[in-house]
Parts: sequence; structure tokens; C-alpha cells
Amino acid sequence: MSQTDFDIIVVGGGPGGYVAALRAAQLKLSVAVVEANHLGGICLNWGCIPTKALLRASEINHLLHDLGPYGFKADGVSFDFKAIVARSRAVSKQLASGVQHLLKKAKVPVFKGFGKLDGVAAGGKRKVLVQPESGASQTLTAKHVILATGARARALPGLEADGKLVWSYREALVPEELPKRLLVIGSGAIGTEFASFYRNMGSEVTLVEVAPRILPVEDEEISALARKEFEKQGMRVLTSAKVGALKKGKNDVTVPVEIGGKTETITVDRVISAVGIVGNVENIGLEGTKIKVDRTHVVTDDLCRTGEPGVYAIGDLAGAPWLAHKASHEAVMCVEAIAGKTVHPIDVTKIPGCTYCRPQVASVGYTEARAKEAGYKVRIGKFPLMANGKALAMGEPEGMVKTVFDAQTGELLGAHMIGAEVTEMIQGFVIARTAELTEAELMETIFPHPTISESMHEAVLAAYGGALHF
Repeated sequence: MSQTDFDIIVVGGGPGGYVAALRAAQLKLSVAVVEANHLGGICLNWGCIPTKALLRASEINHLLHDLGPYGFKADGVSFDFKAIVARSRAVSKQLASGVQHLLKKAKVPVFKGFGKLDGVAAGGKRKVLVQPESGASQTLTAKHVILATGARARALPGLEADGKLVWSYREALVPEELPKRLLVIGSGAIGTEFASFYRNMGSEVTLVEVAPRILPVEDEEISALARKEFEKQGMRVLTSAKVGALKKGKNDVTVPVEIGGKTETITVDRVISAVGIVGNVENIGLEGTKIKVDRTHVVTDDLCRTGEPGVYAIGDLAGAPWLAHKASHEAVMCVEAIAGKTVHPIDVTKIPGCTYCRPQVASVGYTEARAKEAGYKVRIGKFPLMANGKALAMGEPEGMVKTVFDAQTGELLGAHMIGAEVTEMIQGFVIARTAELTEAELMETIFPHPTISESMHEAVLAAYGGALHF
């Protein structure tokens, strides 16, 4: 590659980095991507995509063992666990290859290696040093540098992944065999999804959470219903629980779990540690710059600018929420701001969150508790999926939709859902939040019948005493 000077250099090729490069190319800016590992980042290779492939397999497994209510019978149903894992990896590989194709089509050069800030060149341009795994390093220059190096799994003392008995998300995605007994530490989206996958594949799963409830960022009623459904499926859920030092055997792990001052010892085949993430701030050249780091994440303003002129940070590197779609949106916003376009800073209360367990969980905006803490007087609407015709016809009536409105203005403050395909439906409420729709406009919206989405309409009506089917 002969060109070494660009308008923008993007360090990191994940859902923030590669999208930033594509948008820059669309705006006729010269741009390059520096990526040390695989294009697509954690999301495509070790996160969002492969987990969804695994979860789809576990949904099929569950359905094949619950055919009676639908009038079917199947004997001797079995699965090839290695084939399930292989399919997941193939899906990831296909999408990662697709990113490579998109960048090539947009004529965006990709420099293979670790990128780090390396001072300022003559004329004030930023220098980025690219160090490949082997071979000589190379220096690139650009007026603007976007850091999109992402994050990795947090390793707590005594709970570090060893690749055999204690897994991070990486090992949990490519197991050699299905563990009979599994302990999952942490009930955020990552921990909950893995707990759901392995339970639906047949593992005995214990889910441990230090907080008083699972899915602690979700609305309390949604968390409670999720716990009820998990326990109905045979999962053991322990909250307000503290995990002690692990004792590793030859092929099992003994784990002390303290709840309410009493300690219980649990022995399992494998442990998944899903206790959060830390930003990849090391070895990217932050030393000697004006860039500030707060709890392993780069501090930025509302346009992704760091304290160092010409340097930006997006995605998981720049802080919560840890979501690929947030990273991609920041990427576009950041590049458009660099290009001189008028942009609108992100409102985190308009970013949807999705957890693809069974049943699925999705939300946007304020929970009921957070809305009250913020000083709002609220109107709450709820509608159970057991009163929804499509959910009943599908045989998946477990779940509910909950809406939170400002009682004074009618603004939709938040929406919270648990049930079949709610991760596909939440976007309706996201659009409502983004467009600042009121209860009146949502009430006048016609929803198709029969769909599970009708429960969204009913939850809006319920907030104002007008639910028709419950």
C-alpha cells in the first residue's frame, strides 16, 4: 500500500470502526482502517452474531422436545453439538468476510497490525504507528484519528478465565462438549444469554448475581418475570450472592457462594465469568496526550471528541451502553461532524437494549423507578402476552409489555418487554421515543392483527385505562 496519509485513520475494525470508515468513504474523505485481528470486531466474531446462532440452535432444541402441545411427536431427537458450534463459527466468518468486501468495495485500505497514537507530524497531522504481528512497523498520518479499539471481558481476582474450567465468552462460544453442570457468574445480557443457551441445550445451570435481581439494568417487573420463567425452565437463580475463591479439580470446579451470611458450596463442570467488560485503553498511545481515562474507558464529549485535538473515541472504548448499534451510530455521527455536517448528539435514553434469552427481553428509555427518581409523575401501562392471540397461537404466551408515560405531557418515557420476538418489536417504541410521540399519537396508530405487536398498542391504552383485551 503506497498511500500513508489520510483525512481519517480509524484504529479498530469492529462495528464502530468499520462503519466509521464506510461513512467516511461515502463522504469522499480518504480513510484507512487499522485492525490487529479480525474485521467485524468482537460483535461479529465473538459476540452478537455467534451467540445468536447458538441461541437459535437452543430454541430449536427446546421446540423439538416440546412438540406435544402442537400435535407432533418425535422420538429419539438428538443433536450434534460440534456441528452446532461449527455453524455458529461459519455464520461469523461469513459476516466478517462481508465486512472485508464492503471495505474493499469502498476502496478503504486496511492495515493489518496494532495501531497506536505516535505523536504529531509536521503540519499538525496525527501519526499512527502500525505494528504488524511480524515484520516492520509503518507510520500513517491523518488530520483526524478515531479510536475504536473496543473492550474485553473483565477478569476479577480469583475468577480469571483459564480456557479450560473457567470460561470467558470466548471459550463459552467454542466448547468441545456440552457441560453437564454449569455455573454462570453475572446476569447481564452476556451471562443471561449463555445461561439460557446452555440450559435449553440440557445443561444444569446455576445463574449467580451479586445484585438483588437478575438483569439489573432492566425494569424490576421485567427482571422478576424473567427470573420466574428461567426457574420454570429448571434454571437455578441466586441473587444477592457473592462468589468466593474457586477450587479447581481435574475436570470440575467447586465454588463457595455466600447468600445472606450463609455459604453454600456448588460443584460444577465449568464456570462462565460474565462480570462486565473493560476498555482496551492499553498500548494505543494515550500516554503523554490530553486524553482522559475513567475506569478503563476514554472520556469524550457528546460528539466523541477526546481531550486531544483531532482524536476521537467511539463504541465500547468510550463507555456505556456497551452495544454494537450504539458504536455504529456514534461512528456515523463522529464522521459527519468531522465532515462539517450538522449532527445531533446521542440521547442514551433512546438507545434500545436487547437480551436474546428465552424469553427475550428488550427495552428503551426510563424504567418506572428511574422515571420517578428523575422527578416525573408517571402513568404505567401493562399488557400480558397471555391475552394476545398471536402469542397464544404460537404457544409462547409468557411475557408482557410495559409502558412508562409522563403523566403531565403524555411523552413516552420508556418501554419494557419480555416475550417472544420482543427484540424485533422494540424498534417501534424506539421510533416513538425518537420522534417524541405522545400517548395520543400512539393510541391512534393502527397495529396489524394478529401480531404480538398488538400488545404494544394495548400497553399504551392500558396506561390511560383503555386496554380492550385485558
